[in-house]
Amino acid sequence: MRILIVGPSWVGDMVMAQTLFQCLKQRHPQCEIDVLAPEWSRPILERMPEVRKALSFPLGHGALELATRRRIGKSLKGQYDQAILLPNSLKSALVPFFAGIPKRTGWRGEFRYGLLNDVRTLDKQKYPLMIERFMALAYERDAELLRPYPKPSLQIETASRDAALAKFGLSLDRPVLALCPGAEFGESKRWPSEHYARVAEAKIREGWQVWLFGSKNDHAVGESIRERLIPGLREESTNLSGGTSLAEAIDLLSCADAVVSNDSGLMHVAAALNRPLVAVYGSTSPGFTPPLADQVEIVQLGIECSPCFDRTCRFGHYNCLRLLEPDSVIQALRQLGGTPVEVA
Repeated sequence: MRILIVGPSWVGDMVMAQTLFQCLKQRHPQCEIDVLAPEWSRPILERMPEVRKALSFPLGHGALELATRRRIGKSLKGQYDQAILLPNSLKSALVPFFAGIPKRTGWRGEFRYGLLNDVRTLDKQKYPLMIERFMALAYERDAELLRPYPKPSLQIETASRDAALAKFGLSLDRPVLALCPGAEFGESKRWPSEHYARVAEAKIREGWQVWLFGSKNDHAVGESIRERLIPGLREESTNLSGGTSLAEAIDLLSCADAVVSNDSGLMHVAAALNRPLVAVYGSTSPGFTPPLADQVEIVQLGIECSPCFDRTCRFGHYNCLRLLEPDSVIQALRQLGGTPVEVA
């Protein structure tokens, strides 16, 4: 059985999509799974043993470009028995339709009835978690999901990890605290820099080193955290934000003895690496996209106006994050224990 997955457009969603791939392999052990997704997602998909091949999708998020989608679909004609669509947009259904894939499965959304022929109606009460909504597409409609749910698990190769350590001059002579202070979603997910700095200072004083992760957009935030550290402590931190590829970031995160992260794509990467994780929530909720790992501490205030799921605070105060004190995260870190990551 050959299955084409039309993948999501966000890092965290792509990590969580592995639960669907695991369910498909459980149901059809010999199936071949290819994922059509943006090129940036390749390092994630290459670390998922369930995926045979990552197919690069050249169009940006939101671009229609009907002719390009038709051309991609025609190039895939006759290669797949089923397509499963994770996005709910009409655009995401065009390639499988143009490819003539016999069974095209997805949730109802954006007038896709003519494009999909296995249309599901989502019961949000039955499937409150995003991973449940992904996993349900592996089964017949209204089927009960098997428990315990699978967890994303990215595979790390020793050679690529060691190459990343060497490239950035990093050593594992002391425990590593990874900080992930960015969030592409917006400011309402970002715990303040001064709070991250307090956590970094506490762990450095305990003999740890601190690595900061993120995209190039997060580099300034990483520098802001480092600048708040006094000389002598600052030298025990390294800002990797914007300097690594996603592949290198994944490999280096696998070295972390503990991670503190906003609700972000890197939070889900850290969870899929089974790193001891403190996840900081403000405007969003772990009730929909929780980190899926064995050792997780969720820290949130749960004030009256949260979760609001807004990108920016409608009141301008960001109290759900600003009033969340560093001591609560430091205490959560102390409750976690380190677990070595498995490398191949």
